[in-house]
Amino acid sequence: MNSPEDVLAQLRQLRAGDLPTHGGRTLAYVYDSGLSEVDSLGAAAHALASSANGLDPTAFPSLLRMENDLVAEASALLGDVTGVVGSVTSGGTESCLLAVLAARDAHPPAASPSIVLPTTAHAAFHKAAHLFGLRRIDVPVDPVTFRADPAAMAAAIDDSTVLVVASAPSYAHGVLDPVPEIAAAALERGVRMHVDACIGGWVLPYFARLGADVPPFDFRVPGVTSISVDLHKYAYCPKGTSVLLHASAELRRTHYFASAGWPGYTMLNTTIQSTRSGGPLAAAWAVVRHLGPDGYLTLASAAREATARIRSGIAELPGLRVLGDPVSTLIAFTGDDGFDLFTVADEMKARGWYVQPQFAFESSPVNLHLTVTAANHGSEKEFLTDLAASVDAARAAGPVTVDPAVAEFVAALDPATLTSEQFAGLLAAAGLASGTGLPDRMAPINALLATAPAPLRERLLLEFLGALYTPS
Repeated sequence: MNSPEDVLAQLRQLRAGDLPTHGGRTLAYVYDSGLSEVDSLGAAAHALASSANGLDPTAFPSLLRMENDLVAEASALLGDVTGVVGSVTSGGTESCLLAVLAARDAHPPAASPSIVLPTTAHAAFHKAAHLFGLRRIDVPVDPVTFRADPAAMAAAIDDSTVLVVASAPSYAHGVLDPVPEIAAAALERGVRMHVDACIGGWVLPYFARLGADVPPFDFRVPGVTSISVDLHKYAYCPKGTSVLLHASAELRRTHYFASAGWPGYTMLNTTIQSTRSGGPLAAAWAVVRHLGPDGYLTLASAAREATARIRSGIAELPGLRVLGDPVSTLIAFTGDDGFDLFTVADEMKARGWYVQPQFAFESSPVNLHLTVTAANHGSEKEFLTDLAASVDAARAAGPVTVDPAVAEFVAALDPATLTSEQFAGLLAAAGLASGTGLPDRMAPINALLATAPAPLRERLLLEFLGALYTPS
């Protein structure tokens, strides 16, 4: 048996190879308030409730109370409209899944139910359509602003539509869809309307209080029937907690599940999960109670200032431009043809920053994505200095080229029939023969993936993921 001290030492050693989750240098995946007491409070609250089980609220009434408190806080922030109810979930994807499920199961039987999405909607809705057997009606967005087109969205609604979706903001570009116009079209057709505010739901209302011009997107907009907002994003709670709000209990009911048709207890679920640790819920409850509206206003102010400074600095760097008109804390920027953006990402990582590459899609070119948090406040100048140096290094390095033979090999692959041997050959050609790790420089790999159509890229990355999740 290993001692607790030895096990924790091994864990610390394993964690040493991860991206940093604090300090504002990882501009994706993590949301850092910069307040050490928030982390310690969340960890302590998590430990106090981790053994409690959210499966049965009558057995653990503390969890019921905390969930209702968090739903009430989210509701007050997103319109403060009478009758709103909600559920705490494991994250934004589960919240979006449940919104789709509730809409599907409330709709009169249709031969082929569908959901109407702007092409910038989060891929969680693709997953929901896949899991629940719905057709996706993907509606192109404005090619310059990347905002959903209300007229095109309205035209896509038909008798099979069970849900219409808009983003506040969209992840890829950080822009806010025209929610009132889209919601009005959904309301006219008697169709549910979901606002994916997983990113912006806890920060945009505070931006508005700080004087920002934030167009309406919450329950005050007629026709909005559900909203998702993640607490582990700009509520700065430990992962993973999100809230799915519905405008009424009647709208929420159809994502609940019950089964009495077996000899055990009657299974009752408010979310996709059955057993749920009380840890994440208690941690979120504690952090939200601790920070309160004043604390969140301060954090929102810091994140807003940091975002504005970084955006302005990017616009001043030769060869870079911000995509769309981001209204929240997300920035996507692209570059001219004089350098490779994937190389810029590698250069930034070498300087201690992680920025997220995004592949080209429709009118959106290859770009780098930033998730700015309160922890970035004060380090904007350092970030921009390193970004300028990274662009210079990328210019000096020249374009990243893909071996023509490798590109030809990739072009010949069929994602539907890709064999293990073909995948192994591709890994070898890409310099990943072991299939168990990534090189320090990702630009050549990303350049190769960029040549692949989306279905093939999905299959290749799934195969690679499977190789990663194989014990050695």
